[in-house]
Formats: sequence, structure tokens, C-alpha cells
Amino acid sequence: MTVFDELHNPVACEWHVGQLLRAMNQRRDGRPSPILVRDTANIRWLTAFDGVFDDEGAHALYVAPDRVVLHTDSRYVKACEQAARRTPIRVDDTRESHASFVARQWNGSWLHGMPGAELQIEDTITLAEYRALQKAFPTDFPMGETDGVVRRLRSVKERYEVARMKGAQSITDGAFAHIVEFMRPGMTEREIQLELDEWMLRHGAEGLAFASIVATGANAANPHAVPGVAMLEAGQCVVLDFGAKSYGYCSDMTRTVFVGEPDSQLRAAWDAVRAANEAVEAMLRPGVTGKEAHERAEAVLAEGGFAGAMGHGLGHGVGLEIHEEPVLSLRNEEPLVAGNVVTVEPGIYVAGKFGMRLEDFGVITENGFEVFTKSTHDMVVI
Repeated sequence: MTVFDELHNPVACEWHVGQLLRAMNQRRDGRPSPILVRDTANIRWLTAFDGVFDDEGAHALYVAPDRVVLHTDSRYVKACEQAARRTPIRVDDTRESHASFVARQWNGSWLHGMPGAELQIEDTITLAEYRALQKAFPTDFPMGETDGVVRRLRSVKERYEVARMKGAQSITDGAFAHIVEFMRPGMTEREIQLELDEWMLRHGAEGLAFASIVATGANAANPHAVPGVAMLEAGQCVVLDFGAKSYGYCSDMTRTVFVGEPDSQLRAAWDAVRAANEAVEAMLRPGVTGKEAHERAEAVLAEGGFAGAMGHGLGHGVGLEIHEEPVLSLRNEEPLVAGNVVTVEPGIYVAGKFGMRLEDFGVITENGFEVFTKSTHDMVVI
């Protein structure tokens, strides 16, 4: 596989669609298995279309051995047709429901009436859409549910995807360097969040990977704190969790900044968080499980005197979405493989007092873990 073009490349589309067809063929023991894909992120990955899709779930992709058809509407059809050139994808903007579209594709295919043929659907579709599919097909029509088949394929990144995430992270690293110079006591969390977001958008981000978190004092003890009117004060620390989006792909990083020299408890907590982050990043490689990585972080935090102070999973996959597979947590006993992109984000949270977190993200390689994040692990004091 060659490196894909940094913009839309038909090679990526053909490769992704081929991966899905092979996965479905294996899953169904060679029996015909077209699949209806409704998750927009999955559709974007399969098509490799850039600059086409937004947050609306307005599209359906029918993927079968004999045809790949994207059903869309008049708002998107011209952009889809432009992106689909030189790909195996046909664009259809017939004014009908997705259920009727799928039935029409099935009935017009050589799969229609073939013994053992079964339409696969994503188990994440709404109940209302499932009911619409039931009405569009005969009562005894066979439909099978897939359990994250496309998401699992997406969990192993191609080199062009890694390049896009590195680009997004370079914007994010630049934003951190800027915000450290901007922050000062007396500013509110919200002021800092707005400056952070605006800087990323002014310097190349096509959007934010997620709503930026800026949390100080006791508010920082909430891992997903919402920035508000709390002001930076001497003796506190500030958690900054943010990321840019570039060419559709996300970045994700967290740094903790100290307002004035920290006391002994804050310093001890920071040392433990940094040690946990670096211990895990040193151990990550193919074959390590998400559970093992999480347990290593918990053990290091406990050695530092902060047993049980994290509470959340150690990390998660990143890609077109900010939370993807695989996860670094107690529930994941599957071994990591080369191409997985994950975060490493140990944290310590003491209710009513403070919270802190140190997060990088990077890719599992054949020999270890390549970190995309370039911002320092050294204590930052303003």
C-alpha cells in the first residue's frame, strides 16, 4: 500500500471498501452479505470523501459485491458526485427514504433471491429506521446485525490518516504554546477557552475536535468540566484539554498549568501523573492489551500515593471521531496492533480541591509507540 494523497484519493476509497467486503465475506463464511452503512463517520471513512459531509445523518451507503451506492439528497449531491469520480461509488439522490433506496438496490441486484443472502445493518441505527426497513421488505426478509465491523476496520490507521492527525496535533501544540503566554491570574476559564479555540481556528484548524476544557481549582476535579466564570488564582492548577481537527481528523491533548509555585501535594500529584504517562508510553507496542496499559498507569499512580484517584479509563482511540476504538481500559483485553492510534491520559482528581491530567496521543508501531504530541512534560508555571 502506497502513501495516499493528502486530499481525497480514490485509492483510499477502493482499499477501504475492499476491506469491508472481505470482512463481511469472512464474517458470513463466504455467503453474500451486502451491508447498509448509516453512521456518517463510517461512510466518510469508506468513501474517503473530503469536504462533503457535515454532522447531519443524511446519507446511506449500500456496499455489496456488485455495487457501492451512496444515497444522498440535493444539498450534497454535487459535492458527492465530484468526490466520487474515479471511485467505485455511484451517487443516487432519488427522493425516497433510505429504506426504499436499500430495497431498490437489493431488488435490482443478482443477490436478490440467492439462497443464504442476507442484508447486514449496523446495530447503531435507530429503532425508527429499523422499523422502516422492516416495512420496505417482505415480512420474512433476512436481516443481520453487525457489531462495529466498520469501526474495527477504522481502528487500524493508514499512513495518510496518521499524517492528517500529526497535522492536527501541530496546530494543537501551537495553541498550547500560545495560551501559556496568554494566561494570567484573574482570567476566567471561559476567557481562556475562547482564546484557545480562536487561536486554533485562526491557525489552520477546520474545526475543533471537541469542546475545549479549561478547568481550575475544584472545577478541575471534574474530568469533563465545563468552562465557566471561575478565575485563575495563585496556588491552583489549570487543566487544559483540547484538540484541533484537520482534513477531517482529530487531535487530542491535555496539559496542566500551575498558577504560581505549587504546594507539596500538587507537586507530588504532578510527579505521579507524569510518571504514569511516561511509563505507559514506554510499554506500548503490539501485543500489549488496553487492560495492561490501564493497570500499569494505576499502579504508578498508587506508588505515588494516589491509588484510586483516576476513576476513568486511561485512553481511547482517535481518528475521524474523538473517541474511537481501541480503548485503554480495564474492559479491553484485546492486544493492540500496529496502526492503532490511542491517547494516554492518566489523571488525579481530588474532589473539592484540584484535578490534573497529562495526555498525549500517538500511533502503535511495530517497535513501540510514536507520540504525536510535542508539548513538554515539564511542569509549566505561570
